Amino acid sequence: MSEKRPQTYENHTKLVPAFHYVTMPILLLNLLFSLYQMTQIFGFQSLNTVVVALALIVVAVLSRTNALKAQDRVIRLEERLRLQTVLEQGLRPRVNDITTSQLVALRFAPDEELEKLVRLALDSGADKKTLKKAIKNWRPDYQRL
Repeated sequence: MSEKRPQTYENHTKLVPAFHYVTMPILLLNLLFSLYQMTQIFGFQSLNTVVVALALIVVAVLSRTNALKAQDRVIRLEERLRLQTVLEQGLRPRVNDITTSQLVALRFAPDEELEKLVRLALDSGADKKTLKKAIKNWRPDYQRL
């Protein structure tokens, strides 16, 4: 098995080829074809085909986004536990003030950089993009959905 490529801010996003390059293009083409058919022969059947094509796209998008939301909740729990053990005593009570989005970004930070980044998140309300860019030594997450 080949080694995984080092993860950075620039390459950490994940594309799922079966979803992004196969499923979604097929569903979008199906919708376009259904719309074309409806312009040629308008009726209940063609309207129904368009509605079903739209519903399939909604189901596909929700299946992906709901899985990511569930994963974000797990990351939130993991990071809160990690912060409770790594941070100095004075910052621990403020861990629950960090947003889920910020916690998802902080998972890429090594323990040595956490305190500085948590202060940035809490004091300035830095968003996940800012937090990720502030990480110097990226801690990879290869299990993201």
